[in-house]
Amino acid sequence: MPRFFVDEINEENITLIGDNAHHIGRSLRMRTGEEITVCCCGVDYNCRISQITSDTVYLELINKERCAAEPSVQVTLFQAVPKLDKLEHIIQKSVELGVHRIVPVLTRRCISRPDEKDFSKKLVRLNKIAEEAAKQSGRGMIPEVKPLVTYKQALAMMSELDRTILLYEEQGGCSFGNADLEGAKTVGLVIGSEGGFDAEEAKAAVDIGAIQVWLGKRILRCETAPITALSILMFLTNNM
Repeated sequence: MPRFFVDEINEENITLIGDNAHHIGRSLRMRTGEEITVCCCGVDYNCRISQITSDTVYLELINKERCAAEPSVQVTLFQAVPKLDKLEHIIQKSVELGVHRIVPVLTRRCISRPDEKDFSKKLVRLNKIAEEAAKQSGRGMIPEVKPLVTYKQALAMMSELDRTILLYEEQGGCSFGNADLEGAKTVGLVIGSEGGFDAEEAKAAVDIGAIQVWLGKRILRCETAPITALSILMFLTNNM
């Protein structure tokens, strides 16, 4: 069943306008009586098309239910900026795996070093990738790709979460399976770029309460690490 995302919904009068309406009427060539799902804030509204005009689709609510694909834990991926093609891959797969939002972070060892203005031009495309991945994977919301932040700004965001996991293979840490995630509803996952983190950055994260973990003896590429870590995190929180 086709899925369409909206930021807010009136259950008494559900309508779709703009690109969503054009896609239904012109691209999909749907007709009255056919069914679609409208997704809003993690809830699926299963609807039947009652009328289609040139710019609006009117819907009749059949039922609503919390989207089964939405995890019980909200995961923020703090991803140190890699090369653009790798970031696009990370965004797509992270959304499929259940990430709640993605925060690109500029760290000391980032090989790719865009400034905020240059990166902001790429945000539309990156968020479109997130939207398409959300539709493909049956998500109940579109995870947002946030504007580029400094590491200091990222640390402030991490401090507001219930738990933060730092992937850092140097100087101790615990295996992912031993990280304490009990009761956590919001979790940060901090992943380095091609060059990883330096010791000072890792210490700064630990100092604000991040749990330092490692994924085993093999060193993973920066585009492999977040996918692996998210998969483990979803498994440990019973969201697979």
